[in-house]
Amino acid sequence: MASPVRGENVNAAGHDSQSRRYEICVRGRLGKTMRSAFPTLRAQAQGENTVLTGTVSDQAALHGLLAQIEALALELLEVRRLPPH
Repeated sequence: MASPVRGENVNAAGHDSQSRRYEICVRGRLGKTMRSAFPTLRAQAQGENTVLTGTVSDQAALHGLLAQIEALALELLEVRRLPPH
């Protein structure tokens, strides 16, 4: 594993301490093809909607993920930052 870049916040496990877990709810049940657009997130049906859960490395990655949801014409219902495990 490469050494962290100087000034980067890294915890004892070697993970960037700015990584956060998020739960993102979109309207509708996503099919296999649409779920494959989010390979780093776990997709789970919740009623008539889909909840995507996973770790996002930083704010820029979160904004990119939200832009991807918009580009796929998915309706964003909710974004929640989850507490660390």
